[in-house]
Amino acid sequence: MTQGFHCGRYVLDVRRPLVMGIVNLTDDSFSGDGLRDDPAAAIAQGKRLVDEGADLLDLGAESSRPGAPPIAAAQEVERLLPVIDGLLDCGVPLSVDTTKPEVMRTVLAVGADMINDILALQTPGAMEAVAGSSAGVCLMHMQGRPQTMQIAPHYVDVVSEVGDFLRSRVAATQAAGIAAERICIDPGFGFGKTVEHNLTLLRRLDELAVSGFPLLVGLSRKSLLGALTGRAAAERMHAGIAAQVLAVMRGARILRVHDVAATRDALVVVQAVEG
Repeated sequence: MTQGFHCGRYVLDVRRPLVMGIVNLTDDSFSGDGLRDDPAAAIAQGKRLVDEGADLLDLGAESSRPGAPPIAAAQEVERLLPVIDGLLDCGVPLSVDTTKPEVMRTVLAVGADMINDILALQTPGAMEAVAGSSAGVCLMHMQGRPQTMQIAPHYVDVVSEVGDFLRSRVAATQAAGIAAERICIDPGFGFGKTVEHNLTLLRRLDELAVSGFPLLVGLSRKSLLGALTGRAAAERMHAGIAAQVLAVMRGARILRVHDVAATRDALVVVQAVEG
């Protein structure tokens, strides 16, 4: 695996696991943390997450929860721009969670460092929107689309199928001129997967971590944790920490989380023991 993940203005050292703090600008987040109408609060949250130890921030203005309806690109941009402006000098890379090429072009033009795309740059024009920049990109696996992804997802072998998809998207991304150092991959926990699919992915995550590309995982507050513990989204921090530690021990290098300080403390212990 490359030691440096090239991410816009930054090169991140992925020899140790990194924490990506979530700044949610939607109005219908599954985890109840959306800040759509309050850019000042979103900026303050981003700065707080950096103070807690976030290595990068992920800004999302369109919900990708199961069944979520899409929103217009203009609305997404309207939510994102003031927050990007307010966080541009926070000292860590700014990732934008979007699937729309027009949004990608706009946020990259104003200084965003990374595009986190749940559709893995499959939307027509998305690849071109990112290729000409210096931004990092995260390619995620999802079976179906947010509106339909949890309607009877099916795999013969979820790990091999997710791995095959990610390898094909990496190849397409490199063929479009995006260097390997700018790419990370995400197996897409909770995106078109049952509880057992998610557990199998986590159990065998090391099979995906050998690809040579940093592995990003998003397990924070996910429905998997609710199914296992019976707890509501806001009460899943402890289960999330356990899942994230297991992910790191199986090769994850970027953890996308709501609870940055708790995750950072857990990683300190893991690093002290594992080296």
